[in-house]
Amino acid sequence: MNNLALRLPPAIGQRLGKAGWFLHRDYTIELSYKLAFLLQLVGIFLNVFMFYFLARLVDGGNQPSLAAYNGDYFAFVLIGVAFSLYFTVAISGFAKNLRDAQITGTLEAMLLTPTDLPTIIISSCLWDYLFTTLRVLIYLLLGMFVFGANLGNGNYLGALVVLILTIVAFSGLGIMAASFIMVTKRGDPVTTLVGGIGLLLGGVYYPVELLPSWLQFCAALIPVTYALRAMRHALLNNASWSVLLPDIGALVVFCVILVPLSLFTFKQAVRWAKTDGSLAHY
Repeated sequence: MNNLALRLPPAIGQRLGKAGWFLHRDYTIELSYKLAFLLQLVGIFLNVFMFYFLARLVDGGNQPSLAAYNGDYFAFVLIGVAFSLYFTVAISGFAKNLRDAQITGTLEAMLLTPTDLPTIIISSCLWDYLFTTLRVLIYLLLGMFVFGANLGNGNYLGALVVLILTIVAFSGLGIMAASFIMVTKRGDPVTTLVGGIGLLLGGVYYPVELLPSWLQFCAALIPVTYALRAMRHALLNNASWSVLLPDIGALVVFCVILVPLSLFTFKQAVRWAKTDGSLAHY
């Protein structure tokens, strides 16, 4: 990454170089706890195994709400659980990494460097997203080749576009959560409320269509609903761009609103902590 950074415009190259150092640091720390690393991978197999047998019960009930997803609950929930990992890591990852930096005393040192705030906060979660991508791939590959999930004929380019927009939109929520941690040190409403509501209403474990109409309205206000619906249509139905476009458009709107707002909020939170003298407190 550092070699690539040398061939890019100086400002972009410096940001990529610094992001590479963040990534190398977090990768080194993660691999130093090999047992925890391996246990996370083992947990994936156990989750897939559990949902496979649960799906046999649900599929036996011939649920009409699954008709839009080829009636296959196992593939439906496999995609939901796998890609909700991005939502979980975004909602909790930025705040957790910020909290760790506060406790270890590295936060104040990082903020005193010439590195701009967006580079610091975004780079802090690069490893989390890369490791989450590995976990998602393992989920999907286990589901396909061990448990027979039918994911082999999808609109993969559409799924990639949805994934990129999903990560960006979710990151906006995660940076907002980190902003609260910067000020309050412990506890933030974004992680608790938005995280819980997203998993409850976003269609991770069951179709949104099963919810009462007023809860479906609430589900339409969170990005995870559009992300999972678009991802399922792309991977399970090989949906065309015209089918994916409404959900893609909704995710673009979330990205345009959440990312600038979250970065502004984080900048104000840092300014507040500096003024209050609590930047290094935890």
